[in-house]
Amino acid sequence: MSDPASAGNLILGIKPIWVASALLVATYGVIISERVNRAVVALLFACLTVVLGISTQEEAVSGIDFNTIGLLIGMMIIVSISKRTGMFEYLAIWATKKVRAEPAGILFALQIVTAVVSAFLDNVTTVLLVVPVTFVICDHLKVKPYPFLVAQIFASNIGGTATLIGDPPNILIGSRVGLTFNDFVINLTPVVIVVQLVTAVLFHFLYGRRLAVTDQAKARVMAFDEREAILDRKLLVHCLIVLAFVIAAFVLARVLHLEPATIAMSGAAVLMLILILDKSADEQTKLTAKTFEETEWVTIFFFVGLFIVIHGVETTGLLKLLADQLVAATGGDMVATGIAILWASAILSSIIDNIPFVATMIPLIKAMAPSFGGPEGLMPLWWALSLGACLGGNGTVIGASANLTVSGLAERSGHRFSFIEYMKVAYPFMLVSIAISHVYLMIRYF
Repeated sequence: MSDPASAGNLILGIKPIWVASALLVATYGVIISERVNRAVVALLFACLTVVLGISTQEEAVSGIDFNTIGLLIGMMIIVSISKRTGMFEYLAIWATKKVRAEPAGILFALQIVTAVVSAFLDNVTTVLLVVPVTFVICDHLKVKPYPFLVAQIFASNIGGTATLIGDPPNILIGSRVGLTFNDFVINLTPVVIVVQLVTAVLFHFLYGRRLAVTDQAKARVMAFDEREAILDRKLLVHCLIVLAFVIAAFVLARVLHLEPATIAMSGAAVLMLILILDKSADEQTKLTAKTFEETEWVTIFFFVGLFIVIHGVETTGLLKLLADQLVAATGGDMVATGIAILWASAILSSIIDNIPFVATMIPLIKAMAPSFGGPEGLMPLWWALSLGACLGGNGTVIGASANLTVSGLAERSGHRFSFIEYMKVAYPFMLVSIAISHVYLMIRYF
């Protein structure tokens, strides 16, 4: 392997740590500007990392976390096939009818459905499936969908915080640190439940108690037949069985000695086989192609490029330097460091995409291990990072992918979704969720 330091000096005549820093800052800057697709940005700067001599091609490839990539692709395929059954629309209509089409009840019910589904699937897919149903329900009730959409954004990010597979930041943390599905459930689900219930109460007082509809409007919604939402009952049964086995395998991953990527890809492969098994060769090709087309390759290649950029920065020693500075600033105190990571993650994740932020923070926190007694001593810091990044993403429209997805769906449907109006409500609510997380971390870990 080449020496990155010598390569950087030879090409640019300056220390590679500064070249890597400039690339990282430039990557963030262009991503935040949203003028160029973030996957293209990440891949471009990943190539520059190699071309400028920060990493060799071999080193760059070694920096890609294929466990994260495999887990993402596997779950995307499973969701792509599952959504064809109509199960998510069924859940939304079923929950709405359970609260007798009362708008305040619907506001609460859709939050719970969104949060639970987001914990077991990715939150972007969840809102893509549930939000269109929300529009239909609101149209029949003759109420504005905005309160429901804001509440669902929060629920998707809160629910996704509870598990390894619910939110991309958790996938990154779990894969890079070696944390299991059970680790996230045991350590984060308790506080996530509290945060979701408190958030639901806040939304009720802000919006729910002021929502009023006519009896005729309620009757129209109660006339919905959730069974009609199911488009393929046979495929639904197969999907539920495969999903059950995948979740069980995540829970038993350590016993089975399997990585999350292997579990997700196995479930995806089995479900794809079931999908095409009794079809002709031509139909098999079309169904397989459609499934792969629905995979979010933009997100996948964004991760690939980002991994390479972050790995290049890590090899120059910049992240270790920053870690040492953070430890020094907090006096080497675990409590101060953990709380600093929680609040800094929340605030920064509300103004920049939480995925690149977490990707940068992971090696930085790893570099703190010697100061806190080794890798085991870092566990509270990982939970602080996850809570801060995932919940902090609720603060603004650009804080998380689910937020951008919902706002885009709203605007395409003719409903204005203002950055400032959203932030006026969302930022205080987000700070409340971080305050609850602060108390939780202090009680349980510090």
